[in-house]
Amino acid sequence: MATAALKVAVIGGGSSYTPELVEGLIRHHHEFPIQELYLVDIEEGRQKLELVGALARRMVEKAAVPIRVHLTLNRQEAIHDADFVITQIRVGRLPARVRDERIPLGFDCLGQETTGAGGFAKALRTVPVILDIAQDIQNLAPNAWMINFTNPTGIITEAVLKYGGVKNIGLCNLAIGTRMQIAEMAGVDRALVDFEWVGINHLNWARKIRVGDTDIMPLVWSMLNNAASVKNIPALDWNPVLLKSLGAIPCSYLRYYYMTDEMLRDEKQQARTEGTRGEVVQRIEQELFELYQNPQLAEKPKQLEQRGGAYYSLAAVELIASIYSDRRDVQTVNVRNGHILPFLPADASIEVNAVIDATGAHPIQLELPVPTSMRGLLQVVKAYEELTIEAAVRGDYGLALEALTLHPLVTSGDTAREMLDQILEQNRSLLPRFFA
Repeated sequence: MATAALKVAVIGGGSSYTPELVEGLIRHHHEFPIQELYLVDIEEGRQKLELVGALARRMVEKAAVPIRVHLTLNRQEAIHDADFVITQIRVGRLPARVRDERIPLGFDCLGQETTGAGGFAKALRTVPVILDIAQDIQNLAPNAWMINFTNPTGIITEAVLKYGGVKNIGLCNLAIGTRMQIAEMAGVDRALVDFEWVGINHLNWARKIRVGDTDIMPLVWSMLNNAASVKNIPALDWNPVLLKSLGAIPCSYLRYYYMTDEMLRDEKQQARTEGTRGEVVQRIEQELFELYQNPQLAEKPKQLEQRGGAYYSLAAVELIASIYSDRRDVQTVNVRNGHILPFLPADASIEVNAVIDATGAHPIQLELPVPTSMRGLLQVVKAYEELTIEAAVRGDYGLALEALTLHPLVTSGDTAREMLDQILEQNRSLLPRFFA
């Protein structure tokens, strides 16, 4: 890919995550020589955008790299002639996340920002906005790549694949974080760790874990319950018999499905004491933005690690650098299924290993068949995702009710109906398609 002035637009540029991304762009500037970085946000995020943008400029100046940082509330200006558009938006901001977590808890259901009723609410708000952004890309930068980091990543990626009409790859930091953890267990460099990643976003398993030609699955199994989990999920111990039967390592989010009762008890206890994860993040963000105000700060602060999103910049920059350089390496991404998982629709978004080159992401055929237990759960949750996308696009109450009723973490049809009514009412201003 060649351009006179390599341009990246970050939609949601006022996010507390942005310094992590800027650090990655600086560190990898020799392989991805970005010149124009546009950070764009909405009016309600103006103050955060200005604080993050000022820090980004100090970071660039300290590193002495030729990146010009632009701040704008004009999304079209940011997207115009961009080479890459990175989306990291939260429609409704953190107060909406807290509602997403607390509404299900009132019905004795898990509340989480990417799965269950919480992820459903976030998807309804987000899909129409993402498709508006895709339309801007079609009009103003038709050759650009949309790199989506917005949760729930799988649903958002699939919505763009079906309705966006732009080049689009979804990205999550979970796979690269898993690779880092396994490398630490084995005492080797990350580049030496290889595994097969199977599933859809936040519902996946790592199997055939190797270092070179050596199978290290027994080592990983023996150490797994002592390994750190992701920041936003309690590190409850896995059932070793289940792990051996699966022949795989479940991602952290599978605790919501395999340990639902324990996770619900933990989540309710946390909500009563320190608050939901969204409320904890609000406090972390307040501290971060106080740090960002310091005119002497010119690097990503250590406290950002408490926010979650570890290795976000590494995953993002490795992906765009591989597309830019036609590198043809293997990364784990959200991409169109085709025939990789034959029991899911061809136009579904899946999360698997793929070869990355200048034309995009090309998923790699799995070495082993997917066992019944994985296949069954994937089919149910993917059906929920398909219904959620259609409900969000159409503003259709019936489809929304079907989607929520189908989800394994929603306990009954009556509960789904009552939750849906609360979700719609508490998000009324953010769901215009449902109230047209």
